[in-house]
Amino acid sequence: MIEQYVWDLQEVDETQVAVVGGKGAHLGGLSRIEGIRVPAGFCVKTDAFRRIMAEAPSMGDRLDQLSRLNPDDRQAIRTLSAEIRRTIEEIAIPGDLAAAITRALARLGEQAAYAVRSSATAEDLPTASFAGQQDTYLNVVGPTAILQHVSRCWASLFTERAVTYRQRNGIDHRTVHMAVVVQQMVFPHAAGILFTADPVTGNRKVATVDAGFGLGEALVSGLVNPDVFKVRHGEVVAKAIAVKQRAVHALPTGGTQEVAIDSQRQEQPALTDAQVVRLVRLGRRIEAHFGRPQDIEWCLVDDGFQIVQSRPITTLFPIPETGDQENHVYVSVGHQQMMTDPMKPLGLSMWQLTAMAPMHTAGGRLFVDVTRRLASPASRAGLLDLIGRGDPLVRDALETVLDRDDFVPSLPDRGTGGPPAGGAPAPIETDPAIVTELIERSRVSIAALESGIRTKTGPALFDFLLEAFEEHKRVLSDPLSMQAIMAGMEATWWLNDKLLEWLGEKNAADTLTLSAPDNVTSEMGLALLDVADVIRPQPEVVAFLQGVEDEGFLDELAKLAGGAEARDAMEAYLDRYGMRCVGEIDITRPRWRERPSTLVPVILDNVRNFEPGAAGRRFEQGRQRARKKEQDVLSRLRALPDGDRKADEAKRMIDRVRTFIGYREYPKYGIVSRYFVYKQALLEEAERLVQANVLPEKEDIFYLTFQELHDVVRSNQVDDQLVQQRKDAFRSYHALTPPRVLTSDGEAVTGAYRRDDVPAGALIGLPVSAGTIEGRARVILDMAEADLEAGDILVTTFTDPSWSPLFVGIAGLVTEVGGLMTHGAVIAREYGLPAVVGVGQATRLIRDGQRIRVHGTDGYIEILP
Repeated sequence: MIEQYVWDLQEVDETQVAVVGGKGAHLGGLSRIEGIRVPAGFCVKTDAFRRIMAEAPSMGDRLDQLSRLNPDDRQAIRTLSAEIRRTIEEIAIPGDLAAAITRALARLGEQAAYAVRSSATAEDLPTASFAGQQDTYLNVVGPTAILQHVSRCWASLFTERAVTYRQRNGIDHRTVHMAVVVQQMVFPHAAGILFTADPVTGNRKVATVDAGFGLGEALVSGLVNPDVFKVRHGEVVAKAIAVKQRAVHALPTGGTQEVAIDSQRQEQPALTDAQVVRLVRLGRRIEAHFGRPQDIEWCLVDDGFQIVQSRPITTLFPIPETGDQENHVYVSVGHQQMMTDPMKPLGLSMWQLTAMAPMHTAGGRLFVDVTRRLASPASRAGLLDLIGRGDPLVRDALETVLDRDDFVPSLPDRGTGGPPAGGAPAPIETDPAIVTELIERSRVSIAALESGIRTKTGPALFDFLLEAFEEHKRVLSDPLSMQAIMAGMEATWWLNDKLLEWLGEKNAADTLTLSAPDNVTSEMGLALLDVADVIRPQPEVVAFLQGVEDEGFLDELAKLAGGAEARDAMEAYLDRYGMRCVGEIDITRPRWRERPSTLVPVILDNVRNFEPGAAGRRFEQGRQRARKKEQDVLSRLRALPDGDRKADEAKRMIDRVRTFIGYREYPKYGIVSRYFVYKQALLEEAERLVQANVLPEKEDIFYLTFQELHDVVRSNQVDDQLVQQRKDAFRSYHALTPPRVLTSDGEAVTGAYRRDDVPAGALIGLPVSAGTIEGRARVILDMAEADLEAGDILVTTFTDPSWSPLFVGIAGLVTEVGGLMTHGAVIAREYGLPAVVGVGQATRLIRDGQRIRVHGTDGYIEILP
């Protein structure tokens, strides 16, 4: 019988989260799986919670007040949430509601022992587990005690940790409701957690079982270390048996108690291997039912397993969908492009449509499948060499996968369907006119795009864009462009290898590339120094910029003394570089032209930290240092045996580096310039959809793929539910850390540097720009919040070209992501900044304001006392 306020667990399934909360819905679903035993019980529905909340005085005002609190204001949250909990617990449960609960108890046995468990509607979700946020009470005996604990569960929706968790995850307190699950207690011999995927590596083929004696509370609370078993393909492949000195047992009168375990049992396994394998088999059945890896709480009673909870594991990085059962190895695109944040669906699909290689999506990130290239010995060697020069961690991760038995199949060389990976294009002459011609080709192509797109709207715009994407790829794959890029990179590698061999000097090419010509990204940083030169003499303008809060400030600027010149200088800068922004490979990210206030803190830092004419001086100083380095290297080479030949070869390569290395940054500038043209056209189309009441707001198009948006424009209909699902998913992706290498088993392979030549305690990374510097670490995660002084060392997750205006004002660079030829490394070398990239967890291990020493030649960082 279904009552208004109480449902039996057998009447519930996982679709009813809104009625019985996440835990209740999952338990109901579990109870319907053949062969899975769930302790009998019932759910007190969310209707009961709503009724209680409606009776609470001024609850609406308090929830409004709670929503306005800063998640970091722990004292205010603690005080207000305690007040709300006290109010809820003091409300007497209405007679009809209490009667419904006691009737359900009578059916199961009034004087039996029960677990009374919170079950919130925002709990055990695919994107947020909320594990441990609300309360559970074990071994509760008697109707009076059970009613009291039901009230406590309702109140636990407002524990300090639950309130903070919701605020950090952008969940409105009013939208979350609390059900309560009341279940018969089980008194287990052993209990614990089963993860149907390895929670550390993400491997979906490896299940992990944590087990201890007595109730599972001992493990969950951290009272004891569990036995840990790993199971793969139906057999225990690893185990670690802990010394278990304590357990939690239920008391006959209610409640629980810690007890000491007999010394002879302490080192005995809580489960036999056969029991572990049997438990994992049950777990696989549960996983198949829910369609995703599960975190399962289990109890062993009389050699039978009872399942008391199952929730999705929300920390696993998703696996790209392939539709086959083959093994695949994926390499992260974001780690190459300096953008490891999640991208919105329009951004992902636009990059896929304009990229030179097929790309797969997972967790809001892009990946390239390198399985076939790893499968053939020749293409494997080329790929590992190319990747290893750029990012040794990716190479090491790939080699780790290759060392696994038969994960990557072996194919004959001719089976790869193309030339070996990393095969160099034909060489070209060292001629600056080549770079000039390539830049002009790109400029003409973008001008044609801007001209052609102006008149296009509706479906015709999308037809035009599909053709534009082909032109986009044609420009990117221009053989001459590829030759120029490779010429600069290969000459750099040659110089570093040969000068280390001949002169014993590491990374000599770093100095030789200072102030190389035609580098559009380093020019962008210097050009902002010129903007600061215009603003510095105008105190009214400087004062005005210090208070800028909205994007209309450029128009206001012209009304001030000296403001017209300042505005013109900023407008000219935006005309040339306004298409750039942080995370620019995602077309949905706001560009500087759309949000010019982003540049204001950097301009003000430049005004404060530099003298007039700094840009020209910086560039000339770099050029002179590079020339002096060249003379020094050549004279030392000539003094060696066969020195004239070595010097002549080195001189040819130095000329080659200085001719071509600057162009390395230009193709990305061309891509982003095109992106801004595409974006403006798509936003105009979105505006038409808003006017036609198809979309509520323009930015909703960012949550559709290009093809889906094309369909919306044709049909004038949009799936609002899909857009909302995409927004929720995108928010959840921020909590995921994308791996450099990911397998189709779901294993995130991190890679290691394998070095023993660094001091104890040092943070290891990849040396990308020579020199050693000491200074204050500034840990900056958002460029708009940068507040830098001369001599500071920038520590951040990644830097794409948009960060280069900050580079002119810092003394060194440390990033978590990066390689030898990624943008941050190239610009650090151009500016002569010691830099170490690929430093795992640098932004957590280095505190803002700490003094650090960056060893840019040897690739490590010391944290100074």
